[in-house]
Amino acid sequence: MAVIAVVGGPGAPGATTTALALLLAWPLPAGRRIVLVEADPDGGAVLAGALEGRVEAVYGLRNLAVADRRGLLAQTLWEQLIDLSPDGTAERLLLPGLTDPTQAPGLAYTWEPLAEVLHGLEQQGYDVIVDLGRSGATGPSAVLARRADVVAATVRTTLRGLSSARPRLSALAEDLATAGTGADALGLLLVGEGPYSGAEVSREFGLPVLGLLPHAVRTARVLSDGGDITDRRFIRSELMRTARSAADEVQLAVRRRRQRLAPGQIAAPVRSSGPSPVPSPLPSSVPSPIPAPVPPSMTTPMPMAVPMAAQMAAQMAAQMAAPMASPSGPEGEPLSYTPPQPVPPVIVTGPVAPLAGLAPQPAAPAPFPAHVHPQQPVQGPYVQEQYPQQAQYPQQAHYAQQAQYAQQAQYGQQPPVEPHQQEHPVNGRPHGPGEVLRAR
Repeated sequence: MAVIAVVGGPGAPGATTTALALLLAWPLPAGRRIVLVEADPDGGAVLAGALEGRVEAVYGLRNLAVADRRGLLAQTLWEQLIDLSPDGTAERLLLPGLTDPTQAPGLAYTWEPLAEVLHGLEQQGYDVIVDLGRSGATGPSAVLARRADVVAATVRTTLRGLSSARPRLSALAEDLATAGTGADALGLLLVGEGPYSGAEVSREFGLPVLGLLPHAVRTARVLSDGGDITDRRFIRSELMRTARSAADEVQLAVRRRRQRLAPGQIAAPVRSSGPSPVPSPLPSSVPSPIPAPVPPSMTTPMPMAVPMAAQMAAQMAAQMAAPMASPSGPEGEPLSYTPPQPVPPVIVTGPVAPLAGLAPQPAAPAPFPAHVHPQQPVQGPYVQEQYPQQAQYPQQAHYAQQAQYAQQAQYGQQPPVEPHQQEHPVNGRPHGPGEVLRAR
């Protein structure tokens, strides 16, 4: 039937509790159902409140953001609903809200498609109640309130509740008037906690009162913190009775607004292969055109005036309907005119070439050079390795060199000076065997 948005404000006026009461008390004719959507950007409260955590927080609004990016928003919506019907008939359903307020920015581009999907549920026999909480009527999620048939604001009838709700209601009415369906969609759902009556609040704010709910703490706690909703005392409580009256008043407001906003439109005739139907006369609501005044001397028209006028009008209509004459050719034959054919769009089926102007990818860096000891010379491919055995067995090479020097000393030969030996800086003689000065 409609989409109803329930908004709250500062001071915890009980928007979620009121929305749950409307869900359970909503009158459902045969074949009708109702869905409650927790669209509060600050997070939902039904899973941990009325359901007492018996349902895991794996269902809800956050999954619709991913589904919307894949184009599966309408299909995924049915997978996220939870049945809240007392008899399990799936007539009263719940779409849980966010579990973390930080998930709200991810739905920035999902609110508008969600509003279209919710309005499409009406054709399938569903009514929708949207719980916008305290901050849902502003920001990206405000599109849900702007497109709703009725926006019901919950306000407590205390001085603190009324004074805090005044600026928010003024801003909401202005937003609905400029970007929504009109400021007349806004109404009040009062919680009778204070001394002010509904007539005084309506006269002060200039808004209609859609319902006056009692301040019943014990009964409202069943909806806010959990309890048995099938108990007869809860069903027959004053809170649920006034919620049913408020639901009837909201439905009446929806019908009144639709009758006022729906313009009188003439149904377009259906084209068929048979003869064209005779156009029906204009409805009485459409004023007929006023005829032009006729001079007294022409009250009796000439007999040929009407036929000549009709003939001239028919000729002008035929000339306007006929195609423009084409110029004749050299032999007097009309030139054929071929209208320009539209160019079909080019559909690229192969791989797309990279965009021009993209910087080339940097080459892979060269491998990091291996660590080289400062005392060890770098061996290249052109340097022949000397003394492979000495390099492999340094102690054996040292002992072999000492034995060679001892043999030369035995036969009176001077040991040769190796190229790597240097003179002693003090006495100028070369180093003896084994006294190799390493380059520093």
